[in-house]
Amino acid sequence: MTSRSISSLSNSVVQTLRECRKATLALFEDVDYDTFCRQAHPDFSPIGWHLGHIAYTEALWVLQRYAGEPPIRGDHRLFAQDGLLKRDRVHLPAIAEVVDYMDTIRSRVLTYLEVAPLEKQERLWRWLIQHESQHAETIAIVLALSQLPTEPNTDATTDWINETNCSASEGDMVLIEASYFEQGSDSIDAMDNERPVQQVYLENYWIDRYPVTCQEYRLFIQAEGYRDRQWWSEEGWNWLQATQTQFPLYWTDDPVYGTHPVCGVSWYEASAYARFVGKRLPTESEWEKAASWNSTAQTRLTYPWGNAEPERTHCNHQHGIGRTTPVDRYPQGQSPWGCFDMLGNVWEWTATWFVGYSNFECFPYAGYSQTYFDNAHRVLKGGSWATRRWAMRNSFRNWYHPHVQQVFAGFRCAKS
Repeated sequence: MTSRSISSLSNSVVQTLRECRKATLALFEDVDYDTFCRQAHPDFSPIGWHLGHIAYTEALWVLQRYAGEPPIRGDHRLFAQDGLLKRDRVHLPAIAEVVDYMDTIRSRVLTYLEVAPLEKQERLWRWLIQHESQHAETIAIVLALSQLPTEPNTDATTDWINETNCSASEGDMVLIEASYFEQGSDSIDAMDNERPVQQVYLENYWIDRYPVTCQEYRLFIQAEGYRDRQWWSEEGWNWLQATQTQFPLYWTDDPVYGTHPVCGVSWYEASAYARFVGKRLPTESEWEKAASWNSTAQTRLTYPWGNAEPERTHCNHQHGIGRTTPVDRYPQGQSPWGCFDMLGNVWEWTATWFVGYSNFECFPYAGYSQTYFDNAHRVLKGGSWATRRWAMRNSFRNWYHPHVQQVFAGFRCAKS
């Protein structure tokens, strides 16, 4: 790598670090100290902890591991992933103190970046940018949980009028023809669980052109799907009885959202709906082939529309709208097979358990992915309206327990 290309890479990393951090801090512009420290849900840490953890991780990997500097302000175990239980992370310093902690670390990181051997370290720097992006989305989720109404708008008895003129039609599916395709990614941005690229053969199958919309899911609610045992797996039914869930978490019966994707559903709810309409959830491989594989050129695309980075015309992402949008809003973002909304808007549940690919190698540590290869987490694909472009591509893999509703998640269905 020439000195000119190293300088260009360094400038690119610096610019991205700054852009990413500016977007993170913007999430806190109107946040008070109580919201900063509040644990909105037992499964999630306070947003203030996530802010400190972003800086702590940057210091750990860059300043301590690479630059050989001692920890800043002592051990600072408060912000370590394995430091405190989530319920004990509510006793946080003042917002200004945490931001100052971040600024101090970032200043030293940028100083080190001037002499860092980026040609050897680039993958770690890309990982750090995505790490911050992922925690920023978690911050957005916790903020949404903090703002949930006490009683959701759930009057599912009245008729809806389609006020959005969406062209998505119920039952619109596309045929994905049988062939091998390439799943995963070996790019410098790829997380360890995306690697290495795999050759996968799939028979013919059908997949929904659009994610399931609120007006479609509303039929399941109206048919008392939440009370009908036949649609639910044994684990799903047990979860339903234990939680007494009756609606998706972010549900509203406002008809304006009828052609938006349903959001805030657990894997159990998605699976039950799919069974209700005589379909199933797609496997991760089926989802990724429909999003990424150009069968004419026999090539894998980074994004459904090609290899150009996401823009506002491609998909709903990075807080560009600040909520979901109709599922046919972005025709420029459709995949080679004609599937809409495969990146952005809502994450999409798949039928696949989160496991490592053949010849998996952990990076930068086993606890990032490998710890979750436990047959207890389902794969989600695609990203949401809050996902940043650096953490969004066809091969990107998210994972959560199947009972989780809090993520900005929906789904689309498939058929063999």
